[in-house]
Amino acid sequence: MTTLLDYCSLIRSKNAGPFTLTFDFMCHDQAAYDALVATRFLNENLFATLYGADPDQILVVNHPFALAVKVSLPRPAVQGDPHDTDCYAGQQYAPLMDMEVAPA
Repeated sequence: MTTLLDYCSLIRSKNAGPFTLTFDFMCHDQAAYDALVATRFLNENLFATLYGADPDQILVVNHPFALAVKVSLPRPAVQGDPHDTDCYAGQQYAPLMDMEVAPA
């Protein structure tokens, strides 16, 4: 089974302000980056399904010179709201870790 860790040396989620959640996927090398991007695994529909966001409000940006992919979307709850379960959004990447990434 191939997972994101097979492609990435760093995977993290964090706040990008109180209303936005962002994910960074930093690949091991050029080959890993090219292979991950080719899978189209990191797409709007995946994040919409996992985080209950509107796919039209999700931004997936490939950064080839940094060998990274960044995904940003509205936070499920505003930072600090009583319904906010992860104030710094540092644990939001966890559901992605065990998912199988099918090769392109």
